[in-house]
Amino acid sequence: MPEPRPVGPGRGPDRAEPRTPGTASIDDPASALYTVGQVAAMLGVQQAFLRRLDTEEVVQPARSPGGQRRYSRQEIVQVERVATLMGEGMTLASIRRIVALEAEVAELRAEVARLRARTRR
Repeated sequence: MPEPRPVGPGRGPDRAEPRTPGTASIDDPASALYTVGQVAAMLGVQQAFLRRLDTEEVVQPARSPGGQRRYSRQEIVQVERVATLMGEGMTLASIRRIVALEAEVAELRAEVARLRARTRR
């Protein structure tokens, strides 16, 4: 299973944006290809749950030119994880904080790796 991409408030540079028809790569896990209905059916959750995750800035999918939510495979993995954490009794506020901290840790690890690579040269 792919590593979950950090999510949370804001739209970072690695944010998957919908592409024009014919340019989305089916093999790209960041391609925003799936509708709310498709994701709800795949995961066995209500569409309202997915909309709430977006509203609460927990998992924010890209938008089509018409404004419809479009999910990438990475975001589907994130929704699964959020559903699991909620099943363990966590609130959306706590999940949003956990996800933000995980994103920060990932950025710091990447920074450390860059610095180590630079000092090796």
